[in-house]
Amino acid sequence: MLSMIVAHDRNRGIGKNNAMPWHLPADLAFLKKNTIGKTIVMGRPTFEAIGRPLPRRRNIILTHRADFKAEGVEVMHSLEEVIEANEREGEEWVIFGGSDVYEQAFPYADRLYITYIDESFEVDRFFPQYNVDEWQLMWKEKGSKDEKNPYDYWFQIYERRK
Repeated sequence: MLSMIVAHDRNRGIGKNNAMPWHLPADLAFLKKNTIGKTIVMGRPTFEAIGRPLPRRRNIILTHRADFKAEGVEVMHSLEEVIEANEREGEEWVIFGGSDVYEQAFPYADRLYITYIDESFEVDRFFPQYNVDEWQLMWKEKGSKDEKNPYDYWFQIYERRK
């Protein structure tokens, strides 16, 4: 099963200059809860922005660069390679970004873990447009801004309708 995890703003914005334009600790906790012990797949620019493999997860970096190597990660060179390996293993793999990887993998996603941030930001990267009629909302929880989290937000989990 391929899933995606993303935090996006009202306009599906996810980043600017290879960084997230917000800091929302509750989202980081949601991300951790839903990826620990799983395989995560991210593009090379996202990996380089993070700067290291995420602990307690299998990290797969998707890149066209044949010579790319980094300690603590596996490298795959095409989405087809990712999909074939995922189908062989039969476990949930989580697409972790960035925007190009989301765009390529979206048609194959079975589940979406979304943090919807109720704010608009200046961004240059977006999550793909999606029709909620094609997805079944499985779970939703509202979070309100507080001293640690400066924005209202929603956690949502969707599964693709068959």
